[in-house]
Amino acid sequence: MADQRSYRLDSIDLLRGLVMAIMALDHTRDFFQTPLPDPMDAAQTWPALFFIRWITHFCAPTFVFLAGVSGHLMRVRKPIPELRHFLWTRGLWLIFLELTFIRCFGWFFNFNYLFSVGQVIWAIGWSMIVLSWLLRFSTRWVGLAGVLIIALHNLTDPIKAEQFGPFWWLWRVLHDRKPMEIWPGHFFFPQYPLLPWIGIMLAGYGFGEVFPWGEQTRRRAVLRTGLALVTGFVVIRWLNVYGDPRPYQQFPEAMRTLFSFLNCMKYPPSLLYVLMTLGPALVLLSQLPDTAPRWLKPLVTLGRVPMFFYLMHVPLLHGTGVLFALATGFDADWMWGRPGDHPVPKEFGLGILGVYLVWLAAMAIMFPFCAWFAEKKRQSGSKLLSYL
Repeated sequence: MADQRSYRLDSIDLLRGLVMAIMALDHTRDFFQTPLPDPMDAAQTWPALFFIRWITHFCAPTFVFLAGVSGHLMRVRKPIPELRHFLWTRGLWLIFLELTFIRCFGWFFNFNYLFSVGQVIWAIGWSMIVLSWLLRFSTRWVGLAGVLIIALHNLTDPIKAEQFGPFWWLWRVLHDRKPMEIWPGHFFFPQYPLLPWIGIMLAGYGFGEVFPWGEQTRRRAVLRTGLALVTGFVVIRWLNVYGDPRPYQQFPEAMRTLFSFLNCMKYPPSLLYVLMTLGPALVLLSQLPDTAPRWLKPLVTLGRVPMFFYLMHVPLLHGTGVLFALATGFDADWMWGRPGDHPVPKEFGLGILGVYLVWLAAMAIMFPFCAWFAEKKRQSGSKLLSYL
């Protein structure tokens, strides 16, 4: 018999909270780390630098997949028309936030709109809108469509936007990730091409069918799926013929070969990137408790207010980064405009240990606000608060 309480499992919120915390680590690195080689460049990186970037790859795919799972679990509480309305209106709201508050007060600290970016919140918003259109179909068909998009979209890698004539802009947004001039002197960069992210959310929605099952049956299904994805990643990556536009390279040092093996494309997320990240995430999810012990409750709290956390942490880290730059003798001009307009001085920033310390301090500052908002959201039951 389906467990009607399954729409609110601590295990899901735990995993979501964990990836939100790791995401904040990545963004701390963006604003505070001293200029270093590309962490994912197997020829130049080293274990600590590689790890601080590679571990953050798990964030976006896991969060988008769990958003799809949550969409399915909402059907326990909402009739289809109400769920459809919630998904498309929340999707529009997220797109609006990405292009306004997040852009101006989070990433850029300016209002000139000469350059804007569609990042993860943009991708989630459009994915929710697409999912709202597909609710008329069975869960399994929607999930299958998501799996096929994930598995096959790399076949379209050679296709360029210019091949679509007047609709070039659509393919640029869906898959061919390049800046586009939307009117003279104003550029939009679809950093998160939509097609594979839509596939991940649809796959999560389909996978949501396993969560109302009995606990042991559900855990076995989640574990087996995760292990299958991990196995698929190792086998397909080893074959080195499909699944990622960048084949891995052999180096004299085994460690650098491993770095190359794990360096899969995120923009847009390749099949191998999705397998590499969602596989371990599902294995972990299968082991997380449905009722979290007290010491894990902070992550549950973060997992229940992820949008509030996102809207708070980017301005906090960016603003603190500006103050840190000014306090250490720099004018921070690279933090006020379009990325690349002003290079980051080689003398600026902190080492990896310093980045971790700033991250922990930022998490300590943000957690009380997240706990307050989570309780406010729980007590009020306001539909408006469900959009944050």
